[in-house]
Amino acid sequence: MTLRSYGICLVGLVLSLISVGASPTKAIAQTIYPFDVVYNTEVTLTPIASTDVSKAFVSGFNSDAPYGLSNFSSINNYSRTDPNTGNLVFLQDPAKFGLQGLPIGRDEFFGSGDDKLFGSSSATASFDFINRKLVGSGTITITGGAGRFTGATGILNFSEIEPLDQAPTAPLIGQAFLSGSFQTRQKTPEPRTNATLFGICVIGIGFILRRRYLLASG
Repeated sequence: MTLRSYGICLVGLVLSLISVGASPTKAIAQTIYPFDVVYNTEVTLTPIASTDVSKAFVSGFNSDAPYGLSNFSSINNYSRTDPNTGNLVFLQDPAKFGLQGLPIGRDEFFGSGDDKLFGSSSATASFDFINRKLVGSGTITITGGAGRFTGATGILNFSEIEPLDQAPTAPLIGQAFLSGSFQTRQKTPEPRTNATLFGICVIGIGFILRRRYLLASG
């Protein structure tokens, strides 16, 4: 290896390091998880005193749900009838209904293990009095998770149906149909190009220094 080759080697190593530093996204991959499931649900509506708002709690279960996420819960939802449409509006931020000092709602998917999904939702529901059903739809925005779903993001669309011919004080029993996907970011090993190039350069430099030492001592 000549001094010119040595210079080329160093330049190549520097350029390689710069290119990796300028493109950090190359070391990150995404894993996408389709999520289509039907949960058997219970919905409890509790009126909040001195307001036209009710607090809603939703729980769901399906033993065959994907990824072991057999349970679903949506807590601290707030519901009010839209006077213009007659539909129920469900939000998780009570301030949007003019209520202060109440906790913001959240959604969670979980099972018996460490894997979990967290999210927030909004929905509307209409009364189908002819068929005696409450029909709702909305979206769940996945905002995080735990276990292998740490840092998850995504959008799930859902529709929900509850018969109205149930006891007035009992939870509404129905089904929620969810469809969508979420993704997680996963680090991948860095390319070995830099390490290989660095090793070649070190060997070459050592060879040059040894040769120059022998020539000088001879």
